[in-house]
Amino acid sequence: MTDVGFDGKVAIITGAGGGLGRQHALLLARRGALVVVNDLGGAVDGTGENASAAQKVVDEIKAAGGEAVADHNSVATPEGGAAIVQTAIDTYGKVDIVINNAGILRDKAFHNMGPDLMNPVFDVHLKGAFHVTQPAFVKMREQGYGRIISTSSAAGVFGNFGQTNYGAAKMGLVGFTRVLAVEGARYNIKANAIAPLALTRMTENIMAGGLADVLQPGLVSPIVAYLASEECPVSGNIYSVGGGRVAEVFIGETQGYHKSDLTLEDVRDNFDQIRNRDGYAVPMGLAEETALFLPFFKS
Repeated sequence: MTDVGFDGKVAIITGAGGGLGRQHALLLARRGALVVVNDLGGAVDGTGENASAAQKVVDEIKAAGGEAVADHNSVATPEGGAAIVQTAIDTYGKVDIVINNAGILRDKAFHNMGPDLMNPVFDVHLKGAFHVTQPAFVKMREQGYGRIISTSSAAGVFGNFGQTNYGAAKMGLVGFTRVLAVEGARYNIKANAIAPLALTRMTENIMAGGLADVLQPGLVSPIVAYLASEECPVSGNIYSVGGGRVAEVFIGETQGYHKSDLTLEDVRDNFDQIRNRDGYAVPMGLAEETALFLPFFKS
């Protein structure tokens, strides 16, 4: 089989000045993509900025024979998101791929979590994906092609202490992805999400020593690149990835319990059946989930 390529495809990668984003940019550029390397260059908590972060990655790509342009706008505002997409349009004339990777951390136990810790995390992770993807989505609809990959997290899908802000934003990106998959289907726009596990600037203080050695960020990029390619066969999916392992994460629904005049006590007395996972379903969208109810309503 031939190698997966990206010749002529224009990719926007946010937060690409280091870590996962840098690896995504390097891989796509090696395979022929024209890359917009976006990074504000701030600290892990989102403060400050440094234009050199994105430029260093651009220089690295060009030194290897690839093509890229640096962008230093913030994803945290609608104006910043629009400017990032405009950089792609002005430089390369279109946008085919958006990889929402920019992120910050402001961890704190929930009872100590204030707006100063919550709002900036939402602004970058969740709203940032909206701000960058929407203007790109409009262009993708017009051209009848697009690939969108958003970076979720096991902290959102499964939970993690001290990260209610981060977890809520990351699970929000799952809903974001599922809806984009539905709305983009008729325009050949596919949207998927990853939940990565890797040693980066954001995780270096919480990674165990031995585990950190195998969780290199470059091992996350192959699934991201595949989901960003023309060959990608799926949309609306979530993939856990780290250390060379890739697995699908899915949201299932049990067969449940039904009674037309359901009471509180019915719920109590049949709770085991409600939770029984035998024969569960994995609906891909609201319509499929609603269809699971219909057999119970037939007389």
